[in-house]
Parts: sequence; C-alpha cells; structure tokens
Amino acid sequence: MEWVEIDGSYGEGGGQIVRTAVALSVITGKAVRITKIRAGRPNQGLRPQHLHAVLALKELSGARVKGAEVGSAELEFIPGEARARQIRVPIKTAGSITLVLQALLPAMAFTGGSFEITGGTDVPWSPPVDYLRHVTLFALAKMGLNGEIEVKRRGHYPRGGGLVVGSVEPWEKKKPLVALKWAKIERFAGVSHATNLPAHVAERQARAAEERLRRAYSAPVRIEREVSPSLSPGSGIVVWAETDGLRLGGDALGKRGKPAEKVGREAADKLITSLESRAAVDRFLGDQLIPFLAFAGGEVGVAEITNHLITNVWVVERFLGKTFEVEGAVGKRGVVRVLKRAEV
Repeated sequence: MEWVEIDGSYGEGGGQIVRTAVALSVITGKAVRITKIRAGRPNQGLRPQHLHAVLALKELSGARVKGAEVGSAELEFIPGEARARQIRVPIKTAGSITLVLQALLPAMAFTGGSFEITGGTDVPWSPPVDYLRHVTLFALAKMGLNGEIEVKRRGHYPRGGGLVVGSVEPWEKKKPLVALKWAKIERFAGVSHATNLPAHVAERQARAAEERLRRAYSAPVRIEREVSPSLSPGSGIVVWAETDGLRLGGDALGKRGKPAEKVGREAADKLITSLESRAAVDRFLGDQLIPFLAFAGGEVGVAEITNHLITNVWVVERFLGKTFEVEGAVGKRGVVRVLKRAEV
C-alpha cells in the first residue's frame, strides 16, 4: 500500500487540506496520513464538518480510518473499493453542508452516486449552497462532469436543520477547461432568501443587489426571491454573472442588526470586484476547481490567487506529482495552468 504523508499545517492550514487529501485518497487508491491538522487554528484538530466529510468518503470507498474523531490532530485513511452509493450525512448542527460536498464531489465524480446531507446550507466561512448549485456545478458541466443539487430546506446557524439532496453522474468524458477572460456579460441572476423572517427581507436584499448591478453594467438582472420556514431565522443572497465563458459569483449573509439593503449591496459588490479583474473565474471558484482541473486539464484566469488555492495545488501535487503552474502572486489576479493531466 502506497502512503502519502500530508502536513495539515501547511500553507493556509485549514480543513480544506483534509477534504482534498481524503478525496484524492479515494480517487487514487493511495492511503493518506495527515498530521498537525489545523495546528495553527484556535480550535485545533478535526471539527465536526471535517469529520463528517471524512466519514462520507469512508462510506463511499469502504475505507479503514484511524483518528476520525472531533479534535483529532492526526488522521489515517486507507481507501477500499470506491463505488456508486447513496451517501447520507447527518450533521446535527449548522455544520456546513457545502464543505462536506467539497470533499464528496471530486471523489463521487469517479464513482457516480447520490447524497442526502443535513446541516447548514448558508453559514459563515463556507460557500452558500446556491453558489455551489449555480456557479460551481456550471463550471464542472463545462468540464464534462454533470451533477445536481436540490435544496429541500434551508439551515442557518445555530440549529442548522437544512436538507440538501443531489447526485453526480460518473465523469465519462473529461473536457479541458480553458477560460482566461470574460468578454461579455449575458445576464445577472441570483437567489435572495429569508427563513423564519418577513418576506420583505428577501425582497430588500434582492432589490438592493439589482440596483447596484444595474448601475455598474447594462446586462439584464433578475434575482429570485425565496421565503421559507426553518429551525433558525436567517437570510442570505447569492448573485452571479453569466458571461460568455463561466459564471462569476458574489454572496453575503444576513445577521441581526445588519440591514437587508447592506446584505444585497455586499453580494453585488463582491461580484463587481471580481468582474473588474476581467478574469473568467472568481476567487472562490478558483480553489474549488483545482482537484477537477488536475484530471480535466486546461487553464483558467482567476480574479485573485488565494492561499486556499495555493494550498489546494500543493495537496493535489502530493498525490499526483507536478501538475500545475500558477502564474501570479497571492492577492493578485493570476492564471492556473495544468501542465500534465492526471490519469487514474
């Protein structure tokens, strides 16, 4: 059995290292040992959402795992035979559903399968579920990978209770993704939601974002309003620009005392900042695409090279060898180029 050793404190040093490493372990069949997990963070070791990602991948691949417990600073993951399964992940808090999906989607691309995950759909420090649905999956489809995500119920901090279901088709034909700059914006779209709050919250968020985007660009704007019940009150908005290449996104979460108009403008401003770079990929999608690009090939222009992206590249190359060339400094616009497409 070939082992890959990963220093969990490397670079950005967060949970993304665990998610990417365990996903690649499943894909490549190589066992992985991760040490010093989140060593530089206030709450060191595995947190519940990292643990749920590991357990989901354990189920997908029939893996043997050591150190899979909250607070663990070291994890050993020995994959078995990965195959299509129905994966259920019951996060009993507002732990992020999308962070679990960041681990599950790359691995499930090679098996197919379906999932049902409860937890937080729109929570701090993680991508909102609408971003994954409308921005990430759109880019993956361009690479030949088709999946779907459906939000059955929203989940906000602190109680969570959100429910997301979906599926991934086996990745039969991998298409290189070449997307450096956008030349034209076809339209703007988005989803503004409020749960256990008055309907005007979603309306005000949407209207503020629409006004800001219309002032900046002449493309049509239409943001969907959604009002629903949930276990904890909350609101948020995701907006995206559909360009002649990919979609770029921006998002914001509501919180007590934060006017709905400010939430809407914040999401729009994030998107406008990304668009000003003229890069085809926003800063958040950049690091999410890294594991997929390794197998599909291509090159993408990124609005901002982040520490997350650099760290994700490092983890991928621990499994696959030199794969990428990253042009540009952290915090600046750049290009990510696949030098050699990986085969499994």
